[in-house]
Amino acid sequence: EARCPNIAECWGHGTATFMILGDVCTRACAFCAVKSGKRGGDIDADEPRRVGEAVARMGLRHAVVTSVDRDDLSDGGAGIFAATIDAIREHAPGTTIEVLTPDFQGDHDALETVMRARPEIFNHNVETVGRLYRRVRPKAVLARSLELLRAAKQMEPRSRTKSGLMVGLGETMAEVKELLDSMRAHDVEIVTIGQYLRPSLKHHPLIRYWHPDEFAELKQYGREMGFAHVESGPLVRSSYHAHEQAAAAEAV
Repeated sequence: EARCPNIAECWGHGTATFMILGDVCTRACAFCAVKSGKRGGDIDADEPRRVGEAVARMGLRHAVVTSVDRDDLSDGGAGIFAATIDAIREHAPGTTIEVLTPDFQGDHDALETVMRARPEIFNHNVETVGRLYRRVRPKAVLARSLELLRAAKQMEPRSRTKSGLMVGLGETMAEVKELLDSMRAHDVEIVTIGQYLRPSLKHHPLIRYWHPDEFAELKQYGREMGFAHVESGPLVRSSYHAHEQAAAAEAV
């Protein structure tokens, strides 16, 4: 549904991403290819077990678990996230686990449900600079996302915190660097930076392609800021080289 350009490469490296909680998102971000609606589908209580068994059958070294936004659920789907982490540990105990969650509308009780399951990496994407939120992420708040990331680290210090953003939506280099400063100040340890590619003519227009040298500049800037790992390049997506990011962060 998300039309990732790197799926074959990731599968070849023993990494895969699973999207749980259905395929209908209760938000309508201007950049995203996933379909949206006022409510998602019914919750499948057996989904965590099936994901765990799939991870084992695929022999994955690193599994990423993400979801659509489920603002129609009281816990935003946090309980299913936690159950999925537990199921992967049961069926594939040697697999490291990364979760890429919604913001749970700022509900720290929901966040704590996820963090009690101790994912190796907790990921929540800020996506873009604050100035563009009203147009790009109208139902999200940058400050809320940043605080969620900081709270996740405080709740479970052993988990690595991670976030990602896109360029090409109309931001400036100075704004991106300012956002990286804020991310680091909120205890984000791993960051991914990629080029926005417009999924269709209905989505936010592509303002410009960033040059590879600019991605290299951002990678260097992030390193100087003290991030444990920075993945920056045109085709980088949140889960791109996820296993390598986890290993690099652990080595720091």
